[in-house]
Amino acid sequence: MISMWKLYCWKFSILFLSVLALVTSAKNAGNPANEIVDYINKNRTANKLPKLYDSPGLGCMALQYISECMGNCSSNNSLSCHPPEVDITEVYAANCGVELPTVDIISGHLVGCQWKYLNPEQALSEVLIPDEKRLSLLHSKEHTEVGVGFNRAHHGPSFWCILFSSGKTSSTFVLEGGRGIKQRNGCFSGTDLPCSAGRKLLFLADLKPVVFSMLLYLIVGM
Repeated sequence: MISMWKLYCWKFSILFLSVLALVTSAKNAGNPANEIVDYINKNRTANKLPKLYDSPGLGCMALQYISECMGNCSSNNSLSCHPPEVDITEVYAANCGVELPTVDIISGHLVGCQWKYLNPEQALSEVLIPDEKRLSLLHSKEHTEVGVGFNRAHHGPSFWCILFSSGKTSSTFVLEGGRGIKQRNGCFSGTDLPCSAGRKLLFLADLKPVVFSMLLYLIVGM
Protein backbone atom coordinates (compact mmCIF):
# COMPACT_ATOMS: atom_id res chain seq x y z
CA MET A 1 0.00 0.00 0.00
CA ILE A 2 2.81 2.42 0.84
CA SER A 3 4.63 1.53 -2.37
CA MET A 4 1.43 2.15 -4.38
CA TRP A 5 1.02 5.59 -2.71
CA LYS A 6 4.62 6.51 -3.49
CA LEU A 7 4.07 5.56 -7.12
CA TYR A 8 0.99 7.80 -7.32
CA CYS A 9 2.91 10.69 -5.77
CA TRP A 10 5.77 10.22 -8.20
CA LYS A 11 3.46 10.21 -11.23
CA PHE A 12 1.51 13.26 -10.03
CA SER A 13 4.83 15.08 -9.55
CA ILE A 14 5.70 14.35 -13.17
CA LEU A 15 2.28 15.64 -14.25
CA PHE A 16 2.70 18.89 -12.29
CA LEU A 17 6.22 19.55 -13.58
CA SER A 18 5.18 18.84 -17.17
CA VAL A 19 2.27 21.30 -17.02
CA LEU A 20 4.51 23.91 -15.37
CA ALA A 21 7.07 23.52 -18.15
CA LEU A 22 4.37 23.98 -20.80
CA VAL A 23 3.06 27.15 -19.16
CA THR A 24 6.55 28.61 -18.76
CA SER A 25 7.55 27.90 -22.35
CA ALA A 26 4.32 29.45 -23.63
CA LYS A 27 4.96 32.58 -21.58
CA ASN A 28 8.56 33.21 -22.56
CA ALA A 29 9.16 31.83 -26.04
CA GLY A 30 9.48 33.80 -29.24
CA ASN A 31 9.54 37.38 -30.45
CA PRO A 32 6.09 38.71 -31.53
CA ALA A 33 7.72 41.78 -33.12
CA ASN A 34 9.58 39.58 -35.62
CA GLU A 35 6.35 37.78 -36.44
CA ILE A 36 4.60 41.06 -37.23
CA VAL A 37 7.40 41.96 -39.66
CA ASP A 38 6.88 38.59 -41.34
CA TYR A 39 3.18 39.29 -41.77
CA ILE A 40 3.91 42.79 -43.09
CA ASN A 41 6.22 41.40 -45.75
CA LYS A 42 3.81 38.61 -46.69
CA ASN A 43 1.10 41.22 -47.15
CA ARG A 44 3.36 43.41 -49.27
CA THR A 45 4.57 40.60 -51.52
CA ALA A 46 0.97 39.42 -51.97
CA ASN A 47 0.30 42.93 -53.33
CA LYS A 48 3.39 42.79 -55.58
CA LEU A 49 5.39 45.17 -53.40
CA PRO A 50 9.00 44.57 -52.29
CA LYS A 51 9.75 43.24 -48.83
CA LEU A 52 10.99 45.70 -46.23
CA TYR A 53 14.35 45.28 -44.51
CA ASP A 54 13.90 44.36 -40.85
CA SER A 55 16.05 46.97 -39.07
CA PRO A 56 16.91 46.22 -35.42
CA GLY A 57 17.83 49.88 -34.87
CA LEU A 58 14.44 50.99 -36.13
CA GLY A 59 12.76 48.24 -34.10
CA CYS A 60 14.46 49.39 -30.91
CA MET A 61 13.28 52.94 -31.59
CA ALA A 62 9.73 51.61 -32.02
CA LEU A 63 10.04 50.00 -28.59
CA GLN A 64 11.18 53.33 -27.17
CA TYR A 65 8.12 54.98 -28.70
CA ILE A 66 5.94 52.50 -26.80
CA SER A 67 7.70 53.35 -23.54
CA GLU A 68 6.26 56.86 -23.87
CA CYS A 69 2.76 55.43 -24.23
CA MET A 70 2.59 52.88 -21.40
CA GLY A 71 -0.38 53.71 -19.19
CA ASN A 72 -2.25 55.59 -21.92
CA CYS A 73 -4.51 52.82 -23.25
CA SER A 74 -8.18 53.47 -22.49
CA SER A 75 -10.76 50.81 -21.63
CA ASN A 76 -11.96 50.86 -25.26
CA ASN A 77 -8.41 50.32 -26.59
CA SER A 78 -7.80 53.90 -27.69
CA LEU A 79 -4.24 55.15 -27.37
CA SER A 80 -3.96 58.80 -26.33
CA CYS A 81 -0.24 59.15 -26.87
CA HIS A 82 1.41 61.63 -29.24
CA PRO A 83 5.15 62.00 -28.57
CA PRO A 84 6.82 64.79 -30.60
CA GLU A 85 7.91 63.48 -34.00
CA VAL A 86 11.40 64.85 -33.41
CA ASP A 87 11.79 62.53 -30.41
CA ILE A 88 11.81 59.49 -32.70
CA THR A 89 15.12 60.40 -34.27
CA GLU A 90 16.66 62.63 -31.60
CA VAL A 91 15.68 60.82 -28.37
CA TYR A 92 14.74 57.22 -29.15
CA ALA A 93 17.76 56.68 -31.39
CA ALA A 94 20.12 57.81 -28.63
CA ASN A 95 18.30 55.66 -26.05
CA CYS A 96 18.89 52.62 -28.27
CA GLY A 97 22.50 53.36 -29.09
CA VAL A 98 21.88 54.03 -32.78
CA GLU A 99 24.96 55.56 -34.40
CA LEU A 100 24.04 59.22 -35.00
CA PRO A 101 25.37 59.50 -38.60
CA THR A 102 23.17 56.55 -39.63
CA VAL A 103 19.86 58.06 -38.47
CA ASP A 104 17.62 58.58 -41.51
CA ILE A 105 14.10 59.65 -42.45
CA ILE A 106 11.04 58.13 -40.76
CA SER A 107 8.48 57.69 -43.54
CA GLY A 108 5.57 56.64 -41.33
CA HIS A 109 4.49 54.96 -38.12
CA LEU A 110 1.60 52.97 -36.68
CA VAL A 111 0.82 52.49 -32.98
CA GLY A 112 -1.92 50.73 -31.06
CA CYS A 113 -2.94 48.99 -27.86
CA GLN A 114 -5.32 46.23 -26.81
CA TRP A 115 -6.43 44.92 -23.42
CA LYS A 116 -7.28 41.40 -24.53
CA TYR A 117 -4.65 38.98 -25.78
CA LEU A 118 -4.05 39.03 -29.54
CA ASN A 119 -1.52 37.00 -31.47
CA PRO A 120 0.81 38.95 -33.82
CA GLU A 121 -1.36 38.41 -36.91
CA GLN A 122 -4.48 39.61 -35.08
CA ALA A 123 -2.61 42.60 -33.67
CA LEU A 124 -1.57 43.65 -37.16
CA SER A 125 -5.00 43.30 -38.75
CA GLU A 126 -7.23 44.40 -35.86
CA VAL A 127 -5.16 47.05 -34.06
CA LEU A 128 -2.44 48.39 -36.35
CA ILE A 129 -4.11 48.31 -39.78
CA PRO A 130 -7.88 48.10 -39.15
CA ASP A 131 -8.84 50.36 -42.07
CA GLU A 132 -7.92 51.34 -45.64
CA LYS A 133 -6.07 54.48 -44.57
CA ARG A 134 -3.59 52.55 -42.45
CA LEU A 135 -3.38 49.77 -45.01
CA SER A 136 -2.34 52.33 -47.63
CA LEU A 137 0.51 53.39 -45.31
CA LEU A 138 1.60 49.77 -45.03
CA HIS A 139 1.63 49.53 -48.83
CA SER A 140 3.53 52.76 -49.45
CA LYS A 141 6.24 52.39 -52.09
CA GLU A 142 8.28 54.99 -50.22
CA HIS A 143 9.19 52.54 -47.44
CA THR A 144 12.36 50.49 -47.66
CA GLU A 145 12.76 49.25 -44.09
CA VAL A 146 10.68 48.57 -41.00
CA GLY A 147 11.05 48.08 -37.26
CA VAL A 148 8.47 46.80 -34.79
CA GLY A 149 8.31 47.17 -31.00
CA PHE A 150 6.10 45.22 -28.62
CA ASN A 151 5.51 45.46 -24.88
CA ARG A 152 2.88 44.51 -22.34
CA ALA A 153 2.07 46.40 -19.15
CA HIS A 154 2.08 44.32 -15.97
CA HIS A 155 -1.47 42.94 -15.69
CA GLY A 156 -2.41 45.48 -18.35
CA PRO A 157 -2.75 46.00 -22.10
CA SER A 158 -0.35 45.17 -24.91
CA PHE A 159 1.28 47.91 -26.99
CA TRP A 160 2.64 47.76 -30.53
CA CYS A 161 4.52 50.27 -32.67
CA ILE A 162 5.69 50.02 -36.28
CA LEU A 163 8.22 52.49 -37.67
CA PHE A 164 8.88 52.75 -41.40
CA SER A 165 11.84 54.42 -43.06
CA SER A 166 12.83 55.30 -46.59
CA GLY A 167 16.54 55.07 -45.74
CA LYS A 168 19.13 52.91 -47.42
CA THR A 169 18.63 49.39 -46.15
CA SER A 170 21.22 47.81 -43.83
CA SER A 171 23.28 51.02 -43.58
CA THR A 172 20.83 53.21 -41.67
CA PHE A 173 19.86 53.08 -37.98
CA VAL A 174 22.96 51.02 -37.19
CA LEU A 175 23.27 49.95 -33.54
CA GLU A 176 26.58 50.63 -31.80
CA GLY A 177 28.57 47.42 -31.54
CA GLY A 178 25.86 45.62 -33.49
CA ARG A 179 23.58 45.39 -30.44
CA GLY A 180 23.17 48.94 -29.14
CA ILE A 181 21.98 49.63 -25.61
CA LYS A 182 20.20 46.71 -23.93
CA GLN A 183 16.47 47.21 -23.52
CA ARG A 184 15.09 45.94 -20.21
CA ASN A 185 11.42 45.53 -21.13
CA GLY A 186 9.55 44.35 -24.18
CA CYS A 187 11.12 43.30 -27.45
CA PHE A 188 11.81 44.60 -30.91
CA SER A 189 12.22 43.10 -34.36
CA GLY A 190 15.47 42.39 -36.13
CA THR A 191 16.94 40.38 -33.25
CA ASP A 192 16.77 36.75 -32.18
CA LEU A 193 16.31 37.64 -28.52
CA PRO A 194 13.21 36.23 -26.79
CA CYS A 195 10.65 38.77 -25.68
CA SER A 196 10.91 39.81 -22.03
CA ALA A 197 7.26 40.89 -22.18
CA GLY A 198 6.42 37.25 -22.89
CA ARG A 199 3.35 35.76 -24.45
CA LYS A 200 0.04 34.86 -22.89
CA LEU A 201 -0.09 32.02 -20.44
CA LEU A 202 -1.70 28.92 -21.83
CA PHE A 203 -5.39 29.03 -21.08
CA LEU A 204 -7.01 26.09 -19.32
CA ALA A 205 -8.60 25.05 -22.60
CA ASP A 206 -5.15 24.80 -24.18
CA LEU A 207 -4.01 22.51 -21.39
CA LYS A 208 -7.00 20.17 -21.35
CA PRO A 209 -5.74 17.70 -24.01
CA VAL A 210 -2.33 17.51 -22.33
CA VAL A 211 -3.72 17.09 -18.82
CA PHE A 212 -6.24 14.49 -19.98
CA SER A 213 -3.51 12.44 -21.67
CA MET A 214 -1.34 12.56 -18.57
CA LEU A 215 -4.23 11.60 -16.28
CA LEU A 216 -5.03 8.69 -18.57
CA TYR A 217 -1.41 7.57 -18.27
CA LEU A 218 -1.65 7.78 -14.48
CA ILE A 219 -4.77 5.59 -14.42
CA VAL A 220 -3.92 3.03 -17.11
CA GLY A 221 -0.18 2.94 -16.51
CA MET A 222 -0.44 1.62 -12.97
